Amino acid sequence: MGLTLTEKILSRASGKYVSPGDVVEINVDLAAFHDLTGYHVVEVMEKMGVVKVWDVNRFVLAFDHLAPPPTERAAEIQVGLRKFAKAAGIKFFHDVGDGILHQLLLDHYALPGQVVMAADSHTTTVGAVGAFAQGLGASDIAAIVITGKTWLVVPEPFRIRILGRPGPGVYGKDVALHLLSVFRAEGLNGKSAEFFVEDPGAFPMDYRATVSNMGIELGLDAAMFIPDSETVRHIKERRGVEVKPVTPDPDARYVDGYDVELNRLEPLVATPHSVDNVKSISEVEGLDVDYVFIGSCTNGRLSDIEVAAKILRNGKVRSRCVAIPASREIYIRAMELGYIDTLVRAGCVVTYGTCGPCLGGHFGLVGPGEVAVSTGSRNFKGRMGSPEGKVYLANAAVAAAAALNGKFVDPRKYLT
Repeated sequence: MGLTLTEKILSRASGKYVSPGDVVEINVDLAAFHDLTGYHVVEVMEKMGVVKVWDVNRFVLAFDHLAPPPTERAAEIQVGLRKFAKAAGIKFFHDVGDGILHQLLLDHYALPGQVVMAADSHTTTVGAVGAFAQGLGASDIAAIVITGKTWLVVPEPFRIRILGRPGPGVYGKDVALHLLSVFRAEGLNGKSAEFFVEDPGAFPMDYRATVSNMGIELGLDAAMFIPDSETVRHIKERRGVEVKPVTPDPDARYVDGYDVELNRLEPLVATPHSVDNVKSISEVEGLDVDYVFIGSCTNGRLSDIEVAAKILRNGKVRSRCVAIPASREIYIRAMELGYIDTLVRAGCVVTYGTCGPCLGGHFGLVGPGEVAVSTGSRNFKGRMGSPEGKVYLANAAVAAAAALNGKFVDPRKYLT
């Protein structure tokens, strides 16, 4: 019997053949944490009396959640983590403004076939390049940072095929929301999704990263895209290196599967107060919107900024709008291409390299009674500010069209 990608990666990492349900100890290829979780990890290490990194070539630290620090406590935490980084000899340290951890891991560090563990639930993002990636708690990450090892229960491999090509206004976010509408939040708990893309060029890395990012909302242990020509292209373009894709065997067996037909999707919106409360854009069209956030580790990539600029070049925003490219590199490229100029002239507030509004941290929170459209990943009560606010999740085109009109409208009229 052939092996799935999940089984291949975890068999290599454990040094023995594994099957779903096995409890195994594995070697970790890459570990990471950021400012919001990192100080908890270091606290655990200090309590253990061992503050060290097992391999500085396999560890990444980034300041992204509260960056720049909006409170004295946040600044104090970052001072402490800078001291940790210096004392531990950290090589891959990204300070304020460099970018969101998951985007940095995707663009510069994670590789197909790796095991990646970080102290953040959206670590699943780097499954986009075919890595087995999980977010873990502070104690587990502390143990990994010290030893380079962890344990897990081998999840059940679940196959999802991405078929055809998307129409105008449909992106990775809509695939993620469609899956949430079908399986519901936590509906694939204990499983590892392996995504097969029928036409690699029709579903680029930016789209894949969004789907993998929101895999955690489905309860997935990992959300991996089978490496293909798009994976090879992305890594060569970003890092100048060739990679050999790690793929499942032709006769690999899956516990179950599902097909996503891209040409049958339309722009979707997750309405308050759950990621699986999904409706079509036509069902919310006309609803007034107070605030729009375009960015986050879910949808702060260049293609998101590009489509937002394409729509917002049509006038001035009627809803206040904050746009945050996910890294300094994306910001610079968007600036070179004129997207940042377009957003600013349309009335958006633009910065870079912070999670900020997505988690209700800073740089634009939702007030009581306000309706917000976010390209982020979660919309439970209080996620982006006031518990009395209402957060709708959507792709960057839907968000930009809402900002431009001050209400939900179908963005496809700007894209066809």
